Amino acid sequence: MRFSDPFARKPQRAVLSVAAAIVAVTLGADAQGAEESSTTLSPQALQEIAQLEAEIDRIEAAAIERLAAPPDNQIQQIELLGKLMLYDKHLSVNRNEACAFCHMPETGFTGPVSELNRTTGAYPGSVRTRFSDRKPQTHAYAPLSPVLHYNPGQGDLVGGNFWDMRATGRRLGNPAAEQAQGPPTNPVEMGLPDIACAVYRASQRPYRALFESVWGPQAFVIAWPTDVEQVCDRPGPATAGDPLPVHLSPVDRGRVGTTFDQMAQSIAGYEASAEVTAFTSKFDAVRANKAQFTTQEQQGYDLFRGQARCNECHRDGGPGEDPLFTDFTASNIGTPANPRLPYYGENRPDALGYVANPLGSSFVDGGVGTFLSNGHLLSQPSAVDQRWLKLAPDNQARIQVPTLRNVDKRPYPAFVKAYGHNGYFTSLKQIVHFYNTRDVLPRCKPHDPGEGTTCWPAPESTDNMNTSKVGRLGLSDAQEEALVSFMQTLTDGYAPLDRQ
Repeated sequence: MRFSDPFARKPQRAVLSVAAAIVAVTLGADAQGAEESSTTLSPQALQEIAQLEAEIDRIEAAAIERLAAPPDNQIQQIELLGKLMLYDKHLSVNRNEACAFCHMPETGFTGPVSELNRTTGAYPGSVRTRFSDRKPQTHAYAPLSPVLHYNPGQGDLVGGNFWDMRATGRRLGNPAAEQAQGPPTNPVEMGLPDIACAVYRASQRPYRALFESVWGPQAFVIAWPTDVEQVCDRPGPATAGDPLPVHLSPVDRGRVGTTFDQMAQSIAGYEASAEVTAFTSKFDAVRANKAQFTTQEQQGYDLFRGQARCNECHRDGGPGEDPLFTDFTASNIGTPANPRLPYYGENRPDALGYVANPLGSSFVDGGVGTFLSNGHLLSQPSAVDQRWLKLAPDNQARIQVPTLRNVDKRPYPAFVKAYGHNGYFTSLKQIVHFYNTRDVLPRCKPHDPGEGTTCWPAPESTDNMNTSKVGRLGLSDAQEEALVSFMQTLTDGYAPLDRQ
């Protein structure tokens, strides 16, 4: 375990308030420097980010060392390529943010900064004053999601990646690959102005030769314009008048598109590898008769499959079905808005004139419905099937059911994880309590000290809200604890011998 608990050594420092976060975001950003982060992030968050960046550099360096004697198996070569790109901060506009910044193994490949999970919920991008509108999803087990499709028998869209399913997988046949194509040009994430910049940056990295060996020597045979460095150093989005600011010939533009697809397929290949999608939890050991649940864990599992109704959406498998703890559909469970999201304050132009959230505090996450009807404000890796437009109203505010695998994986006990698409919940017990009591407890008053315990705020949206499986489960506090105990058995890395 390389991530250490900062609270074990020193008292917690003051954190950035929601109001301060919003004010800081609206001040704008010096897009060329990382130093602007100090205007937005608390000292504790900066400390954890520095530790995270050092760990990413360490993992990347170890992966680069493997290039000296790469695997002779093509599948393993693709996995190595994908890992190298996931930990490559040079694929972001300011060369300061790898994909892994939001997806680290210590947390089950989701948000690895405790202080951000506790405060902002969402993570800053390569331009550190720009934050996303949602918390990072795990990319473990994501490659096992089916290509997005409509099942008329159950009346549901099924599959895809991202909280709003917008990485459909229908073009590449792989939702995880299409998901990997979103962050590089998302202005509030890695921030490149053109996918050509990702390809150009990759052509300069140590893994170029391996990439050409796997995908062909034509991958980077592109006549780059003389101003490519300057263009790619300027954060996106591109302007409406020049949507592809790296000016290439039609043939080279086509080659860039193909190489970018291959980069994404490599990333998806790594995410599907046993290093990420491992099936090594205590739950898996119990299924293999190599371990036994404790009494509390077994009680939780029985509740999971029974009174708590979790298994109706977070499926534990069936005949010929991996226990992925999701059914790949979408649901609006009535999650409250998360006022801690700095995104609400990103309604004014930053130093480059970019406005991430024109709606400001009135923004409501429309989930799958918004994707179907309007695409997505920040990134659109997959085209919308026009035949699905009629499904938008019935999918408004619905969010993809996440896998529960690694739902409580953390590097140390005091580490805070965020839950829900917007990070509103900050403990597994809290979100279980919400599922149990959403429709039983009263609405919170402003600044109510009982929020999350004896009252709940109103849902962010009541459109298509799930009222049949959530909100009034009749569980006792001990039963809630048992459910948490069972879900903790879904953490990968369990060794049966540790029981002895």
